Amino acid sequence: MTFRSGVFSGVVATLFLVGVAGAAWFILQSPRPSTPAAAATPPAKLGKVLKEDEINGLKLTPEAEKRLGIRTGAVEKKPVSRVRTYGGDITIPAGQLSAVAAPLGGILLAPAGGLPTPGAAVRKGQVIIQLLPLLTPEARTTIASAKVDSDGQVNNANTQVEAARIALDRAHRLLDEQAGSRRAVDEAQAQFDLANKTLEAATARRDILVRVSGEFERGTAAPIPIPAPQDGILRSVSALNGQNVPAGAALFEVVDLSRVWVRVPVYVGDVTQLATGAEATVAGMSARGKDDELRAMPVDAPPSANPLTATVDLFYALDNRVRHYSPGQRVAVAITMQGEAESITVPWSAVIHDIYGGTWVYEHPAPHSYIRRRVQVRYVTGDRAVLATGPAVGTKIVVEGAAELFGTEVGFSK
Repeated sequence: MTFRSGVFSGVVATLFLVGVAGAAWFILQSPRPSTPAAAATPPAKLGKVLKEDEINGLKLTPEAEKRLGIRTGAVEKKPVSRVRTYGGDITIPAGQLSAVAAPLGGILLAPAGGLPTPGAAVRKGQVIIQLLPLLTPEARTTIASAKVDSDGQVNNANTQVEAARIALDRAHRLLDEQAGSRRAVDEAQAQFDLANKTLEAATARRDILVRVSGEFERGTAAPIPIPAPQDGILRSVSALNGQNVPAGAALFEVVDLSRVWVRVPVYVGDVTQLATGAEATVAGMSARGKDDELRAMPVDAPPSANPLTATVDLFYALDNRVRHYSPGQRVAVAITMQGEAESITVPWSAVIHDIYGGTWVYEHPAPHSYIRRRVQVRYVTGDRAVLATGPAVGTKIVVEGAAELFGTEVGFSK
């Protein structure tokens, strides 16, 4: 082999080795085809997924509709008042708690039937206790002074009754002429009743003092009966049989609970949003429906507030002749909010709930046909539900018997 042929062979061999090395590098750098991975196991096996637009409708026979009590109505758009519920407590109105004191010093004597206990119901004029006055010079002076004071109280009470009667007559005339309000009449009536009770109490005290004064003049003194000034409940009894009491000593208290007030502490930021002049709804904390609710009218009361809780007090008058509530009892008070917005509403009886909390109504597109449609309820006021989303206004829906239809659809009833 010549030198030239040896050089040529070396060059060829070198080029061959470089080509092999380059091919190997290219192969190593090229992405490798991925092998098919095993299919992932699903976490759950689902059957056919129910879509809301594929919900089957119901077709009922006329006999089935009658048996289920189906009644239909329409989706409406109307102004709806919204209410907000607060906690309140029952209080005794001004003028309905009568505290009776001894008109003069003497010895207390229980009546024939015994001294009534606190909590007992009493009638106006019923003798609660008797007082045997002590015939002393000081007692004579006290009676004479008290008689003068009682005459002045009776005259003052007469003036108040006359003024209250004039205000009540004016309120009635304005209401008859459609220039006044029922609230003004109720407030005038309350003032008139309060003035009458004040007059009755002052007159009874004066009559007792007149009789005792006459007996003192004759040198005799019989036990003075001290009656209840009004119908009501004995709230407290501070007297004992045989007790010697001075003039002005507290004997007992009678409270009239036929009409009570409801005090409602309201956050100051909410007051401007509430219709404080409208009537409210009062119910017990365990109320189960509208049958347990009572209507309450707003009343003018001495202003009060609590700076620690940033609340002001609203007061409402409540008819309590059936003794539903007691002083201090906690109640729920629903107060109407200001303004009435046009809202899409349906009867609350038309809305049903599924097991997931979803809300639905049944559309009635054709005779004997019913389709369940989803709705979103914003809030409920009274017997109406205000909808955020739902069927269009005018759509015919089931308003009674929706629960029975739902039972038929899911298989609970047939």
